[in-house]
Amino acid sequence: MKKITAYFKDAYNELVYKVSWPSPKELGSSTIIVMIASIIIALVVFGMDSLFEWIVRLLYGIL
Repeated sequence: MKKITAYFKDAYNELVYKVSWPSPKELGSSTIIVMIASIIIALVVFGMDSLFEWIVRLLYGIL
């Protein structure tokens, strides 16, 4: 039981005293960057999926 208590104390101390938390401004800009990157990746995946669908339809139309 002592080990579990020590683990939680160490985890708390590390989170409070050793972790550098971002400022609200940094957090907001990071959030915007992640959202833009997510949209770009979603559009790329959508484009690839549409291209593969077109190729498969073309192949099945020929066969």
